[in-house]
Amino acid sequence: MCVVTPVNPSPLEGTSPPTPRPAARRPGPPLSEGVRVRVLRLVHGDPRAAAELVARLTGRQAAGLDPLPSEPADLAPETLRAHRGEVRALPDGTRLVLLLAAADQYPVATHAFLRAVAAVRLDTRPLEAAEAAGIAYATAGGVGFRDAWTRIAAYETAAPADRREAHRLLARVLHGPAESPRRSWHRGAGALGPSARLAAELTAAAARARAAGDPALSGALAERAAALCADSRERALLLAHAAADAWHAGDGDRARTLAARTGADALTGVLALRTGHAGEAFDALLSAAVRAAARPHPSRGGPQRPAPAGPAPGADRGPARSAHLLARAAEAAVYTGDLRRTPEALLVAQQLGMEAPGVLGGLAAAVDGRYEDARDQLEATAGRCGPGGDPTLLLHAGIAALMLGDHPRAATATVRAAAAARARGVTAVVSQAMEFRVYAEFWTGRPRAAEAAALDALRQAYATGQDNGACHLQAALAMFAALTGDDDLCRERAAAARSHALAHDLGLPAALAQWALAFLDLASGRFDAAAARLRALAASGPGHGHRAIRHLATPHYVEAAVRTGETRVARVAHAGYDRWARAVGGADDLALSARCRALLTPGADALEHYREALALHAVGARAVERARTELLFGSALRRLRRRTEARDRLHGALAAFESFDAPHCAAAARAELRALGAPASPARGHRSPRAQLTAQQLLVARMAADGATNREIATRLALSPRTIDHHLRGVFTRLGIRSRIELVRLLTDPADDY
Repeated sequence: MCVVTPVNPSPLEGTSPPTPRPAARRPGPPLSEGVRVRVLRLVHGDPRAAAELVARLTGRQAAGLDPLPSEPADLAPETLRAHRGEVRALPDGTRLVLLLAAADQYPVATHAFLRAVAAVRLDTRPLEAAEAAGIAYATAGGVGFRDAWTRIAAYETAAPADRREAHRLLARVLHGPAESPRRSWHRGAGALGPSARLAAELTAAAARARAAGDPALSGALAERAAALCADSRERALLLAHAAADAWHAGDGDRARTLAARTGADALTGVLALRTGHAGEAFDALLSAAVRAAARPHPSRGGPQRPAPAGPAPGADRGPARSAHLLARAAEAAVYTGDLRRTPEALLVAQQLGMEAPGVLGGLAAAVDGRYEDARDQLEATAGRCGPGGDPTLLLHAGIAALMLGDHPRAATATVRAAAAARARGVTAVVSQAMEFRVYAEFWTGRPRAAEAAALDALRQAYATGQDNGACHLQAALAMFAALTGDDDLCRERAAAARSHALAHDLGLPAALAQWALAFLDLASGRFDAAAARLRALAASGPGHGHRAIRHLATPHYVEAAVRTGETRVARVAHAGYDRWARAVGGADDLALSARCRALLTPGADALEHYREALALHAVGARAVERARTELLFGSALRRLRRRTEARDRLHGALAAFESFDAPHCAAAARAELRALGAPASPARGHRSPRAQLTAQQLLVARMAADGATNREIATRLALSPRTIDHHLRGVFTRLGIRSRIELVRLLTDPADDY
C-alpha cells in the first residue's frame, strides 16, 4: 500500500503568503466560512499553500459564489514549483520510482506498485536518495511521501510520455475482477488521444463503480472517459455523470466546475438547492423530472445513451428517476418555504402516472388545507423508515415525522438516512440528514447531543460545499444557544444564518433563526420583543419565512401575545394551530394547544387546560415544552394562591431546565419560587467540568487545553475570534478558573469522572 503522511490542518490566519503573482487578488473582504474550510481541505492543510490560494481567489470565489479551483497547478503554483525543484534535484532512477508510486496513488489508489516493480524488475535502491532528502520513504506496502504536495510534484515533474508509460505498466498488473475499474482508469490515463473503445470501457467501469457505492472512483472514470470521447453530446453526458459523482463524494467545488460545462437540469437544481440560489432549484428539478420520464427505458428499446447525471446513484432513468427528482423538488419547496408550489409538482406526478414521492403529497394537501389527507400521506411517508432504504426517501420519512410531531421516529429515520448515505458513498446526504435530526434531539430534551451533532454536521456541510445546509445548521445552533442562555452566540449564529438565507432564498433557516431570537427573548422575559419577532415571522413570505416554522412557533407566539395583552391575535393564531393539532392527533401538538387554551382562559378555569396539557405531554416526547408548560402552570397556581401544587410544579420545571442547561428558563422558575416564598431547590452538587459546559464550550475548551490559539480555534469551528474569546470567558466563569493552565489540569484530571 502506498501512503502519504497526513498533514494537520492549520489556520489561514497568521501565515506568510508568498510574493503574489501579478494577477493575484488584492486583499479584500474576509473569506466566507465555507470557503475557509474548503481552502484548507484543497491544499491538504498546508498553511503556505492556503495563503497562496487565498491570494489568488477572485472576489466571487472568496464569497463562495463561484467554485474554488480544483487542479493542483491552479491551487498553489508557487508551492508546487518549490516541491518540483526538490524532485528534479533527485537522480533519474529515483524520480522514476517516485513517478510510479505517485501514479499508483492518485487520483485512484490501486495498490499495484509492488507488483509493477516486480513485473519489470525495477531497481528500487534509488529510493534511498529520496529518503536521504526527506522526500519519500519505503514502507511495507510501497512508498510513502512526505506530504501530498510532494506526491503531486513527483507526478507532475515527469514528462507526459513517462507518465503514460507508468499508467500502462500499472494497468498490466491489475488482473482481478475487482480491479477492473482501476485497470480501465490506468488504460485511459495511458492513452495518447481520443478513443471510442477506451471511452466505452471507462463508461462501463464508471457505471459498475457507481453501483458499488464508490462515487469518487466512478467520477474519476467518467471524467477520463469524457476526455477520450470525440462526440460532444456524449462528452457532455459523461461530464454530467462525473459532476454528480463528485457531488455525491463530497467534492462540491469540482461538481460545480464540471456542472458548468453540462447544463444538466437535474444537477443544476441540486446544486442550486444546496449551494446556490435555492429559489432556482424547484423549476430546474421539475423540468428534469419531466425530461427523465420522456427518455426511453432500455427495456423499451431506443438509444442506449448514458442518462443525464442526477442526484441519486441507481435512479438513472424513467419513472424511478422522475420520482427522485420530484422528491428533491419537494425539498426545494421545504427549504425556500414556497410550499404553495408543491401542487405543481404533484400535478406533474399525476400526469406521469406515479404516486407523489416523499413528502410531496402531504405538503400539497397541507397547503390546500386538507389536514386529514395531509396527515394520512405524511404518516405513510414517515412509516417508510426501515433500515437500509434509499437515503433520500429515509430523509423524507424523517421530515414527515417532524411535521407530524413524532420526534422519536424522526430521529430514527434521519439516523438511518445518514447511515444509508454513508453505505452508498453519498457523502452529501449525510449532513443533510443531520440537519433534520437535530430538531428531534433538541425538543426531546437532549440539547447538548443536538448541539454536538449539529456542530459535526456543520463542519461536514462546509467541507462538502453545502453552504445552504450549513446555513440551516447555523440557525439550529442559534436555537440551542437560545435555550442554553448564550445570548451573544445566539445572536451571532442567527445573524449569520439570516444573512446567508435572505441572499439565497432560504425561508426555512431564515425563519428558524428568527424563532431562535424570539425564544431567547421569551426565555429572558422580554415578551414585547418576542411578540414583535414572532409577528414578523408570521408575516414573512417564502424566502424570508416559513409556514412550518410559523406553525411550530405558534405556542410561543400565543404566550408572548398574552403576556403583552394581545389576546385577540393570540386567539386567531391558536385557532389555526388547534385545527392542525386535532387533525394530526399528536400528543405534543395537542398538549401545546391545550397550553395555549390555558393561557387564553382567565382565572381558575385555566387550570384544567394546564392539567390536560401535562397529561398529554406525559405520553409525548417534547421534554423542553413539557418543562415550559410546568413553569406556566406553576405560575398560574401561584397567582391563585395554590401554594403546595405551585411549588411542586415549579420545582419540577426548575429541575428539568437545569438538566437541559437552560439558565434563563431556570431563572424564571426560581423567580416564581421566590415570589411564592418557597426556597428554590438546592444548587446541584459537584459536577465534572464536562457536565458544566455546553457542547460548544466543551469543544472550545478541549482545543484550548490542547494548545490551540483563539484564532486557530475560530478557523476550525468557523466562528469569529471574538466569539471564541467569549466562549473561553464563559468556560472560565463556569469552572471557576482563571488560566489555561488550570483548564488543562481540570480536563486531564484522571479523578474527574466525566
